[in-house]
Amino acid sequence: MSTGTAGGPHTDHGPRDAGTAGATGPRDLGALRRLAVATLEANWEHDHTVPSRTLYPHQWSWDSAFIAIGWSHVRPERAWRELAGLFRAQWLDGRVPHIVFNPALRVGSYFPGPEFWASGLAEGAPAVATSGLIQPPVHAPAAWLAYRRFPSGAGRAALCRLYPRLVAQQRYLATRRDVGGGGLACVVHPWESGLDNSPAWDAPLAAVPADAAVMRAYRRHDTAHADAAHRPTDLDYARYVAIVASYRERRYRDDDLAARHPFLVECPLVNAAMGAAEHALARIAPLAGADPGPHRERAARITEALVRRLYDPTTGTFHPRDLRTDRLVPARTVLGLTPLVLPDLPARQVSALVAEACSARFGLAVRMDRPLPSHDRTAPDFEPLRYWRGPSWMNVSWLVRRGLLGHGRPDLAAGLRDSMIELVARSGCHEYFHPDTGAGLGSPAFGWTAALLLDVLADDPPG
Repeated sequence: MSTGTAGGPHTDHGPRDAGTAGATGPRDLGALRRLAVATLEANWEHDHTVPSRTLYPHQWSWDSAFIAIGWSHVRPERAWRELAGLFRAQWLDGRVPHIVFNPALRVGSYFPGPEFWASGLAEGAPAVATSGLIQPPVHAPAAWLAYRRFPSGAGRAALCRLYPRLVAQQRYLATRRDVGGGGLACVVHPWESGLDNSPAWDAPLAAVPADAAVMRAYRRHDTAHADAAHRPTDLDYARYVAIVASYRERRYRDDDLAARHPFLVECPLVNAAMGAAEHALARIAPLAGADPGPHRERAARITEALVRRLYDPTTGTFHPRDLRTDRLVPARTVLGLTPLVLPDLPARQVSALVAEACSARFGLAVRMDRPLPSHDRTAPDFEPLRYWRGPSWMNVSWLVRRGLLGHGRPDLAAGLRDSMIELVARSGCHEYFHPDTGAGLGSPAFGWTAALLLDVLADDPPG
């Protein structure tokens, strides 16, 4: 367990979380807001918010971005501390690590911990221990939203200090990670996508040699706090470990990935987030005395490359591209819907993605009877309990909703908003939810669920 919380004594929003929410019902929005604020307060550390007190006791990259959006509604200064704390761990090459480790926690309190990553051996790593991977670059849009929610002088100063670091993050992805040469960034590990065990990675992972028995040498932290049937399998983890070992062996260098690395995939979400980040930076740039033009140009190039390389007109959705085979992965997952966040996505692709989202595979509607799943619910490998292989998640629903609002579909966005609120009203601020019943799964008192609930309750239009 983490120590030293600045938000007061730790409160367990586990079983009581679900019971309290169920008693309030979906119409008691004030009670839901109080629940969300209490969850964030209980997860606050000295300069960041942990995703949860049980499964995730350190700082995670895209969690902090989403959490900053929530803090901007109630404690704006914490939104900036959240982002500033994360970017203090930025590597010299511009990468923002997906985990920043709390040195106050004992060794072995989380797997894979700092001793596994050994980031201190890598050139350009920060003094604090981190992982060597990245996560979707949702930070520039989060920073812009945080400022727009509460546009103070202090917020503007914090945003301007963050701007060059956000630019460096984008530069890293656009240069070091364009392994395919087509203008898109690739991920070198499923964890970098944020959707760890999505069926989108099954085919690329199958080519990574691994033996589940390898995991006997490690103690998984996640299955000590959550049902193993809800988590990635030991074989998944054996492959995750093998991929990290390959990257770590070369001290997380990116100069010869194509020649040696076993997992190289262009992810729709990571690249859609990268394009959305350039649009956000174009808005931030004038405040920082910079030219927004190059950001707009890069955003247009990313959108064009994403459509050219990852859109399949036959399926009408986006798919990851496995650079090892130069083929699109056939799985239809929620990743394919996330390019809706791009304001310059062509109308043809917008219409196709809306049709895909409204199909039986995902069930988006003005009035939804079930939440948005993370995987095609008609697919034979749909698993309603297992992490990213079916369950519903607040953050991807939030991203899809933002895209729908931006492309003139407030009716569908409203249906998705109501579904998101209903999940928390029924089950509390869980990490993820059963895609049929809405039951809470994973960790209780989860940070980004609380934060993004605050944002949808505010119901601001996109900007």
